[in-house]
Amino acid sequence: MLTTSCPCGTGETYDACCGPLLASVAQASSPEQLMRSRYTAFVLGDADHLFRTWHPRTRPDDVRPDPATRWTGLEVIAAEGDTVEFVASWEGGSMHEVSRFEQRAGRWCYVDGAVT
Repeated sequence: MLTTSCPCGTGETYDACCGPLLASVAQASSPEQLMRSRYTAFVLGDADHLFRTWHPRTRPDDVRPDPATRWTGLEVIAAEGDTVEFVASWEGGSMHEVSRFEQRAGRWCYVDGAVT
């Protein structure tokens, strides 16, 4: 049980936020919630969550996060319909992306993203 703040930046505890999604005891109710859980999976090195939540049509063979990357923050800029625009930061850099999501068998999954 983690009572610390969730890495995704909502201000909630990990157990009240992304924890249930990474533990597969809950499903994301929106693309933003799924994107936040995927960011948390990158922070924690949870390749299983990334694999499960990536659309099979666009998923690469290897989804393991780089263990040398130290993620430092997430800012959601906009979340509308099936897209989420965000900036994810790590020590030494950041990435601005607009991600697309799709419902598949009633579950949200990550399709792809355009890095800007």
